[in-house]
Amino acid sequence: MIIDCHGHYTTAPKALEDWRNKQIAGIKDSAAMPRAADLKIGDDELRESIETNQLKLMRQRGSDVTLFSPRASFMAHHIGDFEVSSTWAAICNELCFRVSELFPDHFVPVAMLPQSPGVDPASCIPEMEKCVREYGCVGINLNPDPSGGHWTAPPLSDRHWFPIYEKMVEYDIPAMIHVSTSCNPCFHTTGAHYLNADTTAFMQCLTSDLFREFPTLRFTIPHGGGAVPYHWGRFRGLAQEMKKPLLTEHLLNNIFFDTCVYHQPGIDLLNTVIPVKNVLFASEMIGAVRGIDPETGHFYDDTRRYIEACAKLSEADREQIYELNARRVFPRLDARLKAQIGLVGGSAA
Repeated sequence: MIIDCHGHYTTAPKALEDWRNKQIAGIKDSAAMPRAADLKIGDDELRESIETNQLKLMRQRGSDVTLFSPRASFMAHHIGDFEVSSTWAAICNELCFRVSELFPDHFVPVAMLPQSPGVDPASCIPEMEKCVREYGCVGINLNPDPSGGHWTAPPLSDRHWFPIYEKMVEYDIPAMIHVSTSCNPCFHTTGAHYLNADTTAFMQCLTSDLFREFPTLRFTIPHGGGAVPYHWGRFRGLAQEMKKPLLTEHLLNNIFFDTCVYHQPGIDLLNTVIPVKNVLFASEMIGAVRGIDPETGHFYDDTRRYIEACAKLSEADREQIYELNARRVFPRLDARLKAQIGLVGGSAA
């Protein structure tokens, strides 16, 4: 089985974007604020949006299951207040859940949180609980910078975030550390802000003892970890100067990296530097980089090709990256897959 741990609903029907635009307009004019019930998207629209896009590419590229969360750039936690963010998160999470119900063999929901700048993260708990208990979400996306590129929130090691971590530990779910749209003109959203955040999140964990406080807390850092694998010697050296344990002990029981790296040398480097047990297959298909690489003739985000061509990896390594690591990092995913196998066999797993 090939599990893609990083998928977003980037192809949602246009009605979702239209509703969001009305919501944003309603921030200044309350009379224009739409109700959640005003958004009407039928199952046939959801099916078409998936079958002609994500599912089509999954079949072409040979992946089986995608962990599916709301579109990252649409989270835009810096827009409006907590009420705006809460309503928007609930709508987006419900759509991903509906997709998982329509395509239960291929899509598993992951939740966005209704974060808002300056608001206690504990305010996100009700939506998080609903998504895990009612929607079967196997993980969450956690934005370390709800301000949208201005970095006004405390570092991930701060007690500010502990309510989220406590609930993650209770439910035994990981968080993908994923920022949203940058409203800071200094940082292009996908080319700078995303990769900056990946690197920053890792460094915030390195400088702290967060995983002593929460030994079972798990983060996945997307986009191959930003600059982390490329500068692994720098991070090892900094940890050494700070009198931290070796990174294998200090961080690598809790932090994992995905394979959203869109060229062969990058994947080769990732799998040379980072232990196989810490790498999870992902593509973020129909995401930030959607074009065809003129050097290869293949889509940049067809990341399975890079894994197959990586000479560093054995077949056993590939099995870990494609499936086993995801099932270990996402225990609720593992339980869901086992239950599906059991149901197919005629009895509960």
